[in-house]
Amino acid sequence: MTIETVGIVGAGQMGNGIAHVFALAGYEVLLNDISAEALEKALATVGKNLDRQVSREKISQTERDAAMARIKTTTTLTDLGPTDLVIEAATERETVKQAIFEDLLPHLKPTTILTSNTSSISITRLASRTDRPEKFMGFHFMNPVPVMQLVELIRGIATDKETYDTLLSVVEKLGKTAASAEDFPAFIVNRILMPMINEAVYVLYEGVGNVRSIDLSLKLGANHPMGPLELADFIGLDTCLAIMNVLHDGLADTKYRPCPLLTKYVEAGWLGRKTGRGFYDYRGDTPVPTR
Repeated sequence: MTIETVGIVGAGQMGNGIAHVFALAGYEVLLNDISAEALEKALATVGKNLDRQVSREKISQTERDAAMARIKTTTTLTDLGPTDLVIEAATERETVKQAIFEDLLPHLKPTTILTSNTSSISITRLASRTDRPEKFMGFHFMNPVPVMQLVELIRGIATDKETYDTLLSVVEKLGKTAASAEDFPAFIVNRILMPMINEAVYVLYEGVGNVRSIDLSLKLGANHPMGPLELADFIGLDTCLAIMNVLHDGLADTKYRPCPLLTKYVEAGWLGRKTGRGFYDYRGDTPVPTR
């Protein structure tokens, strides 16, 4: 089937990035959030990121203006009903995602493909709560979406070939690269990445190294562009903890037990860049380690 219109649920870091790349690729985008303020902030972020692409001569001013014109916003979830493809990009909590799908389902076209940008939750289980498990898939973009090349495509047990082939062609039109992952907890990228971040937190927790030395060691010793604790702050410590809990619960292996220090930071509300404090304090001119 042909995808022309895309509905995106959630205007946060992932949602606005997904809106950006779809609009730039020529799709009509309807971005939804329960907060009008979040939608305004999302549009401002997309505009700023497009301006950066213009300044770097990656796109023209005409392309930038056309992309912005393709993005519409709404605080009413049911407005997404007529779209060809829906991408849920809400918080990484299964109950929240299920509630969104339940509210949206009665208003969707029979042909609409329903997807989740979840980074860890079972696609088969999410799909089973809908009326279209054959047209449901995991559509996992990496952060920041306009920059990162990879998109994970995750089929549930009931996902049909037409749905997979359609999303594969969408990824190609976006100018990105698809990787197919089986429906196991955290899929490929986060199955590997999150335990590494969690282990870095354990290294900090056990006093093997401080924040700065841990990040410096991985950047200079393993040629990583960001240290694991810096990356955790960028992703959001609440998201990291949620994924580790999915891994621990889903695979029943103690090696996936979330570090108590990660849990403590989340309980304190120190979630990283988005709250101003995490493993680094971002409230000053330059980030300062908090431990």
